[in-house]
Amino acid sequence: MENHTDKNKKAKEEVAVEQKIKRRNFISFSTFFVLGGAAFGGWKWLYNSPEETAGITAGARKPLRRALNKTELFFRKFYSNNHHVKTYPKAMAAKKVRVNSDIGMDDEGFKPENWTLSVVKSKGDVLKITMDEIKALPKTELIFSFKCVEGWDQIQHWAGVKFSDFIDHFKLNEHAKMDYIGMETPNGEYYVGLESESALHPQTLLAYEMNDQPIAIEHGAPLRLIIPVKYGIKNLKRIGTISFSNKRPKDYWAEQGYDYYSGL
Repeated sequence: MENHTDKNKKAKEEVAVEQKIKRRNFISFSTFFVLGGAAFGGWKWLYNSPEETAGITAGARKPLRRALNKTELFFRKFYSNNHHVKTYPKAMAAKKVRVNSDIGMDDEGFKPENWTLSVVKSKGDVLKITMDEIKALPKTELIFSFKCVEGWDQIQHWAGVKFSDFIDHFKLNEHAKMDYIGMETPNGEYYVGLESESALHPQTLLAYEMNDQPIAIEHGAPLRLIIPVKYGIKNLKRIGTISFSNKRPKDYWAEQGYDYYSGL
């Protein structure tokens, strides 16, 4: 049987343990409330910060845009075209490919057979390229995980000409040495700006097939951009114009407050 001394010792130990638990709980809750308060204060500060001056980018608070721009510079500094995105067997590709947007796709009476691609080399110097000319180039297939900023992803199967092969074939290498490449739909309603190094990534395609069939109208027929190192908002459908610049081209979603870089 336990003697009186043992009982007192056990009681003291139980009190000590209980005090430790209370102390730890106090520290945990205090830390939670301090960090929560700091997070709320930071959010409130950002929310009440002035918006950036509208230009190539717009719609974001100034501190947020500064942070996004610095993040872009950081990733561009270490970017390498030697890094390829993961690819998958064709059997894993979705049979029903999700439609992610229809902005710039509302041309009434648009006919893919009448389409031509305009490549702006300089003011007044525009190269016109037909679909037959593009299909005459070596075809490359890509099965990868298409990712959307809305949070979904899907394994998709695309085929077309590598953008880098397109640049080589049409002798656009000097133009592609500029910092940026811009692309627009034929009606000009949707447009993206890309750093040249990302556009020239060896897996970037000017795609004209999806699941071994010509691309459907809702997916960007007759020619669309597939750039797997970017989120879906950069994968322009129905390319009408390609241009080159040392300044950021306009970008549809960057004007709505999104990250201009939008890289993965």
